Amino acid sequence: MELQGRVALVSGSSRGIGRAIALELGRAGCDVVINYVSNVAAAMEVVEHIRGFGRRCEAYQADVARADQAGAMMDSAEQALGPIQILVNNAGITRDRSFMKLGREEWDEVLRVNLDGPFNLIKRCLPKMVQSRWGRIVNIASVVGQMGNFGQSNYAVTKGGVISLTKTLAREVASKGVTVNAVAPGYIETDMTAVVPEDGLEEVRRLTPIGRLGTAEEVAFAVLFLADPRASYITGSVINVNGGMYM
Repeated sequence: MELQGRVALVSGSSRGIGRAIALELGRAGCDVVINYVSNVAAAMEVVEHIRGFGRRCEAYQADVARADQAGAMMDSAEQALGPIQILVNNAGITRDRSFMKLGREEWDEVLRVNLDGPFNLIKRCLPKMVQSRWGRIVNIASVVGQMGNFGQSNYAVTKGGVISLTKTLAREVASKGVTVNAVAPGYIETDMTAVVPEDGLEEVRRLTPIGRLGTAEEVAFAVLFLADPRASYITGSVINVNGGMYM
């Protein structure tokens, strides 16, 4: 229980990868802040799971792309649980369309959630991490941000940006006891991939040396590793959890 008593916030944690990360951190001893946009029932189910581990856990509705909502969530979370020591920027959306057909609204919406969201949360958490000289920021990127993908120019830009933000911020706060890393999942079994036609998933499996999609729990374990105090000499890194699709 190396993380016993640490306070973690996972954005977009009512389902999918975020849910798995929140549960993994709860098992490891963290008190956890759950963030969701609309599915309160799913969020409360995660809360009850984590409380079942004997940890404190609260859920807050907030669109992290909006600074006012992100700030209100952080204020409430800190009053309930204390300063955020581990921040996992997981919330993200896709609006897939080939670039020739991509509208400005679809471009802006993805950038707001996938880039403004991490910005808003990091801006609120980082000063107290620096003040206490301990903190972990883990940004969820994507294999798409590393190699590109047809019809996902908006998403690829944001995930490439998340990787660049990770490396830049890591340099800025490395001497202050705060590490900043990223996890770049490949194709993971989530709601996002559930809508992909079977022939598309078969092609993904063919392009993945391990030959299957990943699980949310496999991504969560990578996040747990980076959050652990024993990972204090790792910063500015990107851990690929993609079955070998990108090396």
